Amino acid sequence: MSDFIQLHFLTSYSPSNLNRDDFGRPKTAQMGGFDRLRISSQGAKRAWRVSDCFVDKFRENIGLRTKKYGIELYHYMVDKEAETDLAIKVVKKVMEQYGKLKTKDKDKPLSELELEQIVHISPEEKIAIKKLCDKLITEKREPLNEELNFLSKTSRAVDLALFGRMLASNPGYNVEPAVQVSHAITVNSTIIEDDYFTAVDDLNAFSTDTGSAHIGVSNFGSGIFYLHIVINKTLLNINLKNKQQAESAIKALTFAAATVSPSGKQSSYASRARALYILAEKGKQMPRQLTSAFLNPVDGPDMLNKAITRLEKLCDNMDLVYGKCADIRYKINVEKAEGTMDELLKFVGA
Repeated sequence: MSDFIQLHFLTSYSPSNLNRDDFGRPKTAQMGGFDRLRISSQGAKRAWRVSDCFVDKFRENIGLRTKKYGIELYHYMVDKEAETDLAIKVVKKVMEQYGKLKTKDKDKPLSELELEQIVHISPEEKIAIKKLCDKLITEKREPLNEELNFLSKTSRAVDLALFGRMLASNPGYNVEPAVQVSHAITVNSTIIEDDYFTAVDDLNAFSTDTGSAHIGVSNFGSGIFYLHIVINKTLLNINLKNKQQAESAIKALTFAAATVSPSGKQSSYASRARALYILAEKGKQMPRQLTSAFLNPVDGPDMLNKAITRLEKLCDNMDLVYGKCADIRYKINVEKAEGTMDELLKFVGA
């Protein structure tokens, strides 16, 4: 039976456009028949994974998510004086272990070395691949089939262990993610507003030209977002095979989720925020969301405290109906100056 850590966050964002849809508008979702703003789990995970607090902690233990590693590898071989034809043949065989390569495009040099889909490459695999390339450069030959066994299911890559990997062409090297992340949605109903803006040309002769050099419209919204994260600590230990590193990963993920905002339109809105309320739970019980506390939108004054009250009431009611849903809990409430981040990190990491 697995040990689970559940994290529930309430974070207030002022006018912002943190996560855009295909029209450049803030992403939305309907819940309880009302429109809500939404931050996708993919957008949130990307922001945490590349954040300073995460990268500084695990600089040598972060994988590479890319389609284009083949192009980098090609230049690596050519810089080491490999023949271009040999470099292309070697790189193709290496990258085919990760998936299907793109069809060659005569207008895009080396396009045939790109993968069709993004893949997650671990640090160990990068080292093994470059070691193989060095050998093939020296021996001026293509790799044998048995030399292409560099894929690894276990890795010290913390992000790969947390968020998993899927290789359709080599499913034996898939990694089941130890973390599940909900889409964050606002506890309040929202509307997307339009921001009409102008840009003035600094070289305008204002006595004769008072018009704008550019006119545009951008979209924004605001609200208090609820986010739920589930960490399967047992699976994380299996993925990393290093208990101490697993505990560090849990702490870093918790800190990033509480303090790192998605990067969308930050220069326009400076919409960086920290969680105002965090409920952390530990136990072997099957995880559950508390999103339904907000089926009816929270509205009116004092929205944060209303949202906290609803969330905690639903948590208590779940315990009464289903039995205890967690063994122990710890919470931070910035409004009441309850709890500290240091204590929370000790709690989730212990």
